[in-house]
Amino acid sequence: MKKILIVDDQPEVRELVEVTLSIGDYQIIQASSGDEALALARAEHPDLVLLDVMMPNSSLDGFEVCRRIKSDPVLRNTVVIMVTARGQKQDLQMGKAAGADGYFTKPFSPLELMSKVEEVLGE
Repeated sequence: MKKILIVDDQPEVRELVEVTLSIGDYQIIQASSGDEALALARAEHPDLVLLDVMMPNSSLDGFEVCRRIKSDPVLRNTVVIMVTARGQKQDLQMGKAAGADGYFTKPFSPLELMSKVEEVLGE
């Protein structure tokens, strides 16, 4: 069973993503801040991280969490997809520079997200 870490400061968004992914056979873990996300990623070794950029109650934004995951020798092969309201060209470039493997802007299509998850996890 593939493990997915959903990271967003808004519980409603985490729940929406979890419900969307519930049709698949995934173990879902949730984090509400960048700090919590990094700790859970190191402890749980998820196959995929769905990561928000803006987390106002965290010392780490999504770009920094992505950079740290991708620079960690144990986690560097973890797939990271940014799921964020920040959809400007510069945001996409920052996500790519941080090492993100994909970028979804909010609001997003649950079906498109599910398709992307299945694609990156080889389902």
